Order: sequence, then C-alpha cells, then structure tokens
Amino acid sequence: YQRRVRGPKKFLVVSLSLFRWFTSCSVTEMGAYKYLEELWKKKQSDALRFLLRVRCWEYRQLPSLCRLTRPTRPEKARRLGYKRKQGFVIYRVRIRRGGRKKPVPKGIVYGKPKSQGVNQLKNQRGLRAIAEERAGRALGGLRVLSSYWVNQDGTYKYFEVILVDPAHNAIRGDPRINWITKPVHKHRELRGLTSAGKKARGLHGKGPRYCKNRPSRTAVWKKNQRLSLRRYR
Repeated sequence: YQRRVRGPKKFLVVSLSLFRWFTSCSVTEMGAYKYLEELWKKKQSDALRFLLRVRCWEYRQLPSLCRLTRPTRPEKARRLGYKRKQGFVIYRVRIRRGGRKKPVPKGIVYGKPKSQGVNQLKNQRGLRAIAEERAGRALGGLRVLSSYWVNQDGTYKYFEVILVDPAHNAIRGDPRINWITKPVHKHRELRGLTSAGKKARGLHGKGPRYCKNRPSRTAVWKKNQRLSLRRYR
C-alpha cells in the first residue's frame, strides 16, 4: 500500500489515518481492570495456575474467616459494588467442598424410609451463599453486599465477601450505597436476598420456566392451593 501512494505528503496522511484507526480500536482502549478480567478468565494459563497454587497454600495456613486489607480480585469486587473507601470491608471465608453427610450416630436414622439417606445428600444452596451466611453471622453489625470466588483445592473453596458498615458516615452519606443502611436489609444473606441467595431460589432465570419461582416457590404453592371464591360471582 505504501508503494502505490506516491509522494511524502500522501504517505504522511495515510500513516496518520492508520494511526488514528489503530488508536480507536477497542483493544487499545482496555483499562487495567479489563486486563485483569481477561486474565482471570484464563484460569488454566501457566501464570494463573502457579499464582492460585501458591495462594492456596497460604490460605490453608490462615483461619477460616480472616479480614483482608484489599480484595484479591479488585476488578471483580468493583463490579459487585466495592469501593476503596471507609466503611467497606473484605473478608475471606473457607468452605469445605462436597455434599453434606447427615450427622447421625453410626449412620442410623430413626424415622421414615424416606429420610433414611445419609451419604448422598446435597446442599439446597451453593457454597458461596453459605460463605456469605457465615460471614454475616460472625459480623452481625455489618451488611453483606456480595461475594465472589477466589480459589479452591481438593478440600476447600475460598470466597471473598464484601461487607458494608451501615453506621459509618461515609456510607450513610453516599447516595449510591446508603440504601443498605435501612433496617429492611439486616442479614439479607440469611434471607436469600444477595446474588448467591437469589440464584439458589431460582430467581436468576426469566421466562415461562421460572414463572413458578416468583415471588417465591412457597408463595406460588400457597396461591395455587388456596380456593378464592368471590362474594358476587
């Protein structure tokens, strides 16, 4: 293309146009958080595999619930509402993987044959929702905003939970986050109001397949079981 264009001025104009086109591409407009996001999507890469393996060894030496000075995945935490300001707290929670064996002595269940199962029992909620619950119970004065996955090994999964202090002036004066200071949001993680809790309740889907999940499965069941007879019909 350079050979077909004659003259130094035309070559300069073509070079400037190519430079403007290249700088306007979406690849060059990626910020630092976008690069981190793309990096965390490739968890099987050599760099991230080594990093996760080293961090997982460190996490095993620490308590099951410990506070962090900053999030391990800043781009993920910011997408979930985290801000690096006073009033926001990050805690890492360790949850044992696998199903939940029924805690009965010698595997004996005294009851109906329907409830005889011991080993192949599963959780009704995901491990991330359980991590939020444990963090919310241990830190009763804080409000759980959301959480995300950071690591796992053969025995444990590690999640980081974003908590907010509803009594802090920096939170109460921020119109973007002060909704969480209302009393109706106390222990929202225990009532299935966080993202992980809504997923367990089947509220992440839309369409005819999920119409019986709203507002909740229990509410829909009660509505269908109730016989409503109008007085004038």
